[in-house]
Amino acid sequence: MRLVWPLEGTSPRAAPERELDRDGLAELYAHPEGVLRVNFVASADGAVAVEGVSSGLAAPGDRTVFGLLRELADVVLVGAGSVRAESYRGARTSPEREARRRARGQAPVPPIAVVSTRGDLDPASPLFTDTAVAPLVLLTGPVPDIAPDSTRSALAAAGAEVVDVGGGPGSTAAAVVAALADRGLSRVLCEGGPALFGALLDAGCVDELCLSLAPQLEGGTAGRIVAGAGSGGPRPLHLASVVAHDDGLLLRYQVGGARP
Repeated sequence: MRLVWPLEGTSPRAAPERELDRDGLAELYAHPEGVLRVNFVASADGAVAVEGVSSGLAAPGDRTVFGLLRELADVVLVGAGSVRAESYRGARTSPEREARRRARGQAPVPPIAVVSTRGDLDPASPLFTDTAVAPLVLLTGPVPDIAPDSTRSALAAAGAEVVDVGGGPGSTAAAVVAALADRGLSRVLCEGGPALFGALLDAGCVDELCLSLAPQLEGGTAGRIVAGAGSGGPRPLHLASVVAHDDGLLLRYQVGGARP
Protein backbone atom coordinates (compact mmCIF):
# COMPACT_ATOMS: atom_id res chain seq x y z
CA MET A 1 0.00 0.00 0.00
CA ARG A 2 1.29 3.45 -0.95
CA LEU A 3 0.68 6.61 1.04
CA VAL A 4 -0.39 9.16 -1.58
CA TRP A 5 -1.34 12.02 0.77
CA PRO A 6 -0.27 13.65 3.04
CA LEU A 7 3.37 13.53 1.97
CA GLU A 8 4.86 15.32 4.97
CA GLY A 9 4.76 14.69 8.69
CA THR A 10 3.73 11.05 8.45
CA SER A 11 5.13 7.97 10.12
CA PRO A 12 8.82 7.28 9.41
CA ARG A 13 7.72 3.82 8.33
CA ALA A 14 6.14 5.42 5.26
CA ALA A 15 9.38 7.06 4.07
CA PRO A 16 11.18 7.33 1.74
CA GLU A 17 9.21 5.09 -0.66
CA ARG A 18 5.99 5.89 1.20
CA GLU A 19 5.09 2.23 1.35
CA LEU A 20 2.97 1.40 4.37
CA ASP A 21 3.55 -1.77 6.36
CA ARG A 22 0.97 -2.95 8.92
CA ASP A 23 2.36 -0.74 11.68
CA GLY A 24 2.51 2.31 9.43
CA LEU A 25 -1.07 1.72 8.35
CA ALA A 26 -2.16 1.36 11.99
CA GLU A 27 -0.49 4.69 12.82
CA LEU A 28 -2.24 6.39 9.93
CA TYR A 29 -5.65 5.03 10.99
CA ALA A 30 -5.18 5.46 14.75
CA HIS A 31 -8.62 5.66 16.42
CA PRO A 32 -8.76 8.19 19.29
CA GLU A 33 -11.20 7.80 22.16
CA GLY A 34 -14.56 9.45 21.63
CA VAL A 35 -14.36 9.30 17.83
CA LEU A 36 -17.15 7.76 15.76
CA ARG A 37 -15.77 6.55 12.45
CA VAL A 38 -17.90 5.33 9.53
CA ASN A 39 -16.46 2.89 7.00
CA PHE A 40 -17.94 2.24 3.55
CA VAL A 41 -16.95 0.92 0.15
CA ALA A 42 -18.42 2.40 -3.03
CA SER A 43 -17.90 2.13 -6.77
CA ALA A 44 -16.39 4.99 -8.77
CA ASP A 45 -19.92 6.00 -9.82
CA GLY A 46 -21.21 5.99 -6.24
CA ALA A 47 -22.93 2.60 -5.92
CA VAL A 48 -22.93 1.24 -2.38
CA ALA A 49 -23.72 -2.37 -3.34
CA VAL A 50 -23.90 -4.89 -6.17
CA GLU A 51 -27.09 -6.96 -6.17
CA GLY A 52 -27.83 -5.71 -2.67
CA VAL A 53 -24.51 -6.53 -0.96
CA SER A 54 -21.29 -4.59 -0.58
CA SER A 55 -19.14 -7.68 -1.15
CA GLY A 56 -19.71 -7.25 -4.89
CA LEU A 57 -17.57 -4.11 -4.81
CA ALA A 58 -13.95 -5.11 -5.35
CA ALA A 59 -11.77 -2.38 -3.83
CA PRO A 60 -8.11 -3.43 -3.64
CA GLY A 61 -6.84 -3.06 -0.09
CA ASP A 62 -10.34 -2.70 1.37
CA ARG A 63 -10.30 -5.99 3.25
CA THR A 64 -6.96 -5.10 4.86
CA VAL A 65 -8.22 -1.72 6.06
CA PHE A 66 -11.59 -3.24 7.03
CA GLY A 67 -9.85 -5.67 9.39
CA LEU A 68 -7.52 -2.99 10.75
CA LEU A 69 -10.36 -0.58 11.52
CA ARG A 70 -12.16 -3.32 13.44
CA GLU A 71 -8.99 -4.10 15.37
CA LEU A 72 -8.59 -0.44 16.37
CA ALA A 73 -12.23 0.07 17.44
CA ASP A 74 -13.89 -0.64 20.79
CA VAL A 75 -17.13 -1.68 19.09
CA VAL A 76 -18.51 -2.28 15.58
CA LEU A 77 -21.89 -0.61 15.08
CA VAL A 78 -24.23 -1.80 12.32
CA GLY A 79 -27.91 -1.65 11.41
CA ALA A 80 -30.10 -4.76 11.55
CA GLY A 81 -30.78 -4.61 7.79
CA SER A 82 -27.07 -4.82 7.02
CA VAL A 83 -26.69 -7.72 9.45
CA ARG A 84 -29.32 -9.69 7.56
CA ALA A 85 -28.19 -8.72 4.03
CA GLU A 86 -24.49 -9.27 4.64
CA SER A 87 -24.77 -12.35 6.93
CA TYR A 88 -22.81 -10.64 9.69
CA ARG A 89 -20.70 -12.61 12.10
CA GLY A 90 -18.38 -11.65 14.93
CA ALA A 91 -15.09 -9.83 14.38
CA ARG A 92 -12.23 -12.11 13.41
CA THR A 93 -9.44 -12.43 15.93
CA SER A 94 -6.00 -13.92 16.41
CA PRO A 95 -3.48 -14.03 19.28
CA GLU A 96 -1.52 -11.23 17.60
CA ARG A 97 -4.57 -8.98 17.24
CA GLU A 98 -5.67 -9.64 20.79
CA ALA A 99 -2.20 -8.83 22.11
CA ARG A 100 -2.13 -5.52 20.23
CA ARG A 101 -5.58 -4.62 21.59
CA ARG A 102 -4.59 -5.46 25.16
CA ALA A 103 -1.50 -3.27 24.76
CA ARG A 104 -3.83 -0.38 23.89
CA GLY A 105 -6.00 -1.10 26.94
CA GLN A 106 -8.88 -2.55 24.92
CA ALA A 107 -10.86 -5.76 25.27
CA PRO A 108 -9.35 -8.63 23.23
CA VAL A 109 -12.18 -8.64 20.66
CA PRO A 110 -14.60 -5.84 19.72
CA PRO A 111 -18.28 -6.76 19.97
CA ILE A 112 -20.79 -6.20 17.17
CA ALA A 113 -23.54 -3.79 18.25
CA VAL A 114 -26.73 -4.02 16.18
CA VAL A 115 -29.29 -1.21 16.01
CA SER A 116 -32.80 -2.60 15.61
CA THR A 117 -36.32 -1.28 16.08
CA ARG A 118 -37.97 -4.71 16.33
CA GLY A 119 -35.21 -7.06 17.43
CA ASP A 120 -36.02 -9.25 14.44
CA LEU A 121 -32.68 -11.03 14.28
CA ASP A 122 -32.25 -14.77 13.82
CA PRO A 123 -30.67 -16.29 16.96
CA ALA A 124 -29.32 -19.09 14.76
CA SER A 125 -27.50 -16.67 12.43
CA PRO A 126 -23.68 -16.29 12.35
CA LEU A 127 -23.98 -13.07 14.37
CA PHE A 128 -24.71 -15.30 17.38
CA THR A 129 -23.14 -18.63 16.42
CA ASP A 130 -19.85 -17.52 14.80
CA THR A 131 -18.41 -14.99 17.21
CA ALA A 132 -15.80 -14.81 19.95
CA VAL A 133 -17.84 -12.32 22.01
CA ALA A 134 -21.57 -11.83 22.47
CA PRO A 135 -23.22 -9.13 20.35
CA LEU A 136 -25.10 -6.15 21.69
CA VAL A 137 -28.64 -5.60 20.40
CA LEU A 138 -29.66 -1.95 20.79
CA LEU A 139 -33.44 -1.70 20.62
CA THR A 140 -34.75 1.68 19.51
CA GLY A 141 -38.44 0.92 18.95
CA PRO A 142 -41.29 1.45 21.42
CA VAL A 143 -41.11 -0.86 24.41
CA PRO A 144 -42.49 -3.49 24.58
CA ASP A 145 -44.88 -3.28 21.62
CA ILE A 146 -42.41 -3.75 18.75
CA ALA A 147 -39.91 -6.00 20.53
CA PRO A 148 -41.97 -8.23 22.85
CA ASP A 149 -40.57 -10.15 25.79
CA SER A 150 -40.42 -13.36 23.73
CA THR A 151 -38.10 -11.67 21.21
CA ARG A 152 -35.88 -10.29 23.94
CA SER A 153 -35.71 -13.66 25.66
CA ALA A 154 -34.73 -15.43 22.45
CA LEU A 155 -31.94 -12.94 21.76
CA ALA A 156 -30.67 -13.14 25.34
CA ALA A 157 -30.76 -16.95 25.23
CA ALA A 158 -28.57 -16.77 22.10
CA GLY A 159 -26.01 -14.80 24.10
CA ALA A 160 -26.83 -11.19 23.22
CA GLU A 161 -26.93 -8.31 25.63
CA VAL A 162 -30.25 -6.62 24.85
CA VAL A 163 -30.34 -2.89 25.58
CA ASP A 164 -33.35 -0.56 25.42
CA VAL A 165 -31.77 2.58 24.05
CA GLY A 166 -34.74 4.92 24.17
CA GLY A 167 -34.48 8.37 22.64
CA GLY A 168 -37.25 10.37 21.04
CA PRO A 169 -37.76 11.59 17.48
CA GLY A 170 -34.47 12.93 16.14
CA SER A 171 -32.48 11.78 19.18
CA THR A 172 -32.30 8.01 18.72
CA ALA A 173 -28.88 8.02 17.03
CA ALA A 174 -27.38 10.11 19.81
CA ALA A 175 -28.96 7.77 22.37
CA VAL A 176 -27.30 4.79 20.64
CA VAL A 177 -23.89 6.46 20.89
CA ALA A 178 -24.53 7.36 24.53
CA ALA A 179 -25.51 3.76 25.35
CA LEU A 180 -22.19 2.56 23.92
CA ALA A 181 -20.24 5.22 25.81
CA ASP A 182 -21.95 4.14 29.04
CA ARG A 183 -20.35 0.73 28.48
CA GLY A 184 -16.90 2.21 27.92
CA LEU A 185 -17.13 1.77 24.14
CA SER A 186 -16.05 5.20 22.91
CA ARG A 187 -14.06 4.25 19.80
CA VAL A 188 -17.02 3.44 17.56
CA LEU A 189 -16.72 1.99 14.06
CA CYS A 190 -19.99 2.15 12.11
CA GLU A 191 -20.22 -0.10 9.06
CA GLY A 192 -23.66 1.03 7.91
CA GLY A 193 -26.03 0.70 6.42
CA PRO A 194 -26.82 3.98 4.68
CA ALA A 195 -29.89 4.74 6.82
CA LEU A 196 -27.92 4.36 10.06
CA PHE A 197 -25.13 6.53 8.63
CA GLY A 198 -27.73 9.15 7.72
CA ALA A 199 -29.25 9.12 11.20
CA LEU A 200 -25.86 9.45 12.88
CA LEU A 201 -24.92 12.25 10.50
CA ASP A 202 -28.16 14.12 11.19
CA ALA A 203 -27.50 13.78 14.93
CA GLY A 204 -24.00 15.29 14.54
CA CYS A 205 -22.36 12.12 15.83
CA VAL A 206 -19.99 11.33 12.92
CA ASP A 207 -16.38 12.44 13.22
CA GLU A 208 -14.70 10.55 10.39
CA LEU A 209 -15.49 8.78 7.12
CA CYS A 210 -13.29 6.04 5.68
CA LEU A 211 -14.26 5.39 2.07
CA SER A 212 -12.79 2.63 -0.08
CA LEU A 213 -13.21 3.54 -3.75
CA ALA A 214 -13.63 0.45 -5.94
CA PRO A 215 -12.23 0.90 -9.47
CA GLN A 216 -15.42 -0.17 -11.21
CA LEU A 217 -18.61 1.32 -12.65
CA GLU A 218 -21.80 -0.31 -11.42
CA GLY A 219 -24.67 1.70 -12.90
CA GLY A 220 -28.10 0.31 -12.08
CA THR A 221 -30.19 1.57 -9.20
CA ALA A 222 -27.89 0.98 -6.23
CA GLY A 223 -28.15 3.60 -3.49
CA ARG A 224 -25.48 5.84 -2.03
CA ILE A 225 -23.58 5.47 1.24
CA VAL A 226 -25.95 7.91 3.00
CA ALA A 227 -29.74 7.59 3.04
CA GLY A 228 -32.25 9.80 4.78
CA ALA A 229 -29.88 12.52 5.93
CA GLY A 230 -31.45 15.89 5.31
CA SER A 231 -31.19 18.34 8.19
CA GLY A 232 -28.47 20.94 8.17
CA GLY A 233 -27.67 20.84 4.44
CA PRO A 234 -24.41 19.58 2.87
CA ARG A 235 -21.59 18.61 5.23
CA PRO A 236 -18.05 19.62 4.27
CA LEU A 237 -15.38 16.92 4.38
CA HIS A 238 -11.70 17.56 5.06
CA LEU A 239 -9.29 15.10 3.47
CA ALA A 240 -7.08 13.43 6.09
CA SER A 241 -5.27 10.75 4.08
CA VAL A 242 -5.20 8.87 0.79
CA VAL A 243 -3.76 5.38 0.39
CA ALA A 244 -3.49 3.64 -2.98
CA HIS A 245 -3.39 -0.10 -3.56
CA ASP A 246 -3.33 -1.35 -7.15
CA ASP A 247 -6.17 0.58 -8.84
CA GLY A 248 -8.12 1.23 -5.63
CA LEU A 249 -8.09 4.31 -3.39
CA LEU A 250 -8.64 4.29 0.37
CA LEU A 251 -9.82 7.74 1.45
CA ARG A 252 -10.14 9.10 4.97
CA TYR A 253 -12.06 12.31 5.72
CA GLN A 254 -12.76 14.39 8.80
CA VAL A 255 -16.43 15.37 8.85
CA GLY A 256 -16.94 19.14 9.08
CA GLY A 257 -19.21 20.27 11.88
CA ALA A 258 -18.82 17.02 13.86
CA ARG A 259 -18.68 17.22 17.66
CA PRO A 260 -15.23 18.11 19.09
